[in-house]
Amino acid sequence: MQLPSPLLRGTLVRRSKRFLADATLENGEEITAHIANSGSMLGLNEPGMEVWLSESDNPKRKLKYSWELVRDGDGLVGINTMRPNKIVAEAITAGKIGELTGYSGLRPEVRYGKNSRIDILLTEDGRPNCYVEIKSVTLKRGGKDSDRAEFPDSITARGTKHLGELCDMVAAGSRAVMFYLVQREDCKIFSIASDIDTAYADALATAIKQGVEVICYACRVTPGEIVIDHPLLTKL
Repeated sequence: MQLPSPLLRGTLVRRSKRFLADATLENGEEITAHIANSGSMLGLNEPGMEVWLSESDNPKRKLKYSWELVRDGDGLVGINTMRPNKIVAEAITAGKIGELTGYSGLRPEVRYGKNSRIDILLTEDGRPNCYVEIKSVTLKRGGKDSDRAEFPDSITARGTKHLGELCDMVAAGSRAVMFYLVQREDCKIFSIASDIDTAYADALATAIKQGVEVICYACRVTPGEIVIDHPLLTKL
């Protein structure tokens, strides 16, 4: 997926509120950017970190800047949770996700469950519908020596609800997939941060037993694009 071009590089001053960040651009201008991420962004919102921002030309927007990337160590991390659905959809259409090939229909944001929308619904004549729920993964703890990505980075009651709804789809005869998109390049393993959200970890274990599939892919991240690269080993 191509990112808005060109992104602007800056330095994080602070995450002032849940959806707001203050940053200084390379030209010295101090700006406030929107954060499309409701998680804690643990380890990725420290003052002084290098950030990359998109700039909107929509005059109706309250804030014209959006926080897209942050540098963690030697690599960039995509933190905008509005991007993963498109990244995964593009990869499915291009046949880059072997587990999700063989479907001619792809529909985003389809209503299902209890007042929810599935991120992607895949359809094909003669096959059960495939419901794909996508979660953005940015958390990596343990410093440079760690190669483990984790989810979630904060308690997610909404995520737990989605797991229950995926179980309902399996019970109804459909296929259901929990897709974890790691928006960084420096991880080889994926696992659940059960110490952060025990309820989510328990719900995922139950979902797997009931037939919900788990898929995890890492991304290649640059200031120009974020694209799916390769699957990660899952240790759940």
